[in-house]
Amino acid sequence: MIRDRGRIKWTSMMLPEHVKMLRDWADEDSYEQEKVVDEQYLEQMNEIILEAMECNKPVMITYYCSRSYKLVLGKIHYWDEPGQKLHVVDRFEDVHRIRMLDIADVRHADE
Repeated sequence: MIRDRGRIKWTSMMLPEHVKMLRDWADEDSYEQEKVVDEQYLEQMNEIILEAMECNKPVMITYYCSRSYKLVLGKIHYWDEPGQKLHVVDRFEDVHRIRMLDIADVRHADE
């Protein structure tokens, strides 16, 4: 019976730099491309953000960070005008500072 060890038998013949490059290349496959949001949808998101800030309602924000999309569920604490960032406090009292340019989607959260 043939016992093939797959990649294990080939990595001993490769330089460590090549192994690292192959691992980095495999990691790049999991990267997501940033989506472009049109102006009409930006206006809708702006209305939702303003309503959530005024009525202290929880929102679900999807944003682009570190080559992937992340989701935050919480209440908008305040808007940082000079830094162009939203400060969102989640249910664990963690503060998330999200750049407005990175936001892909904003929705009302039903708790």
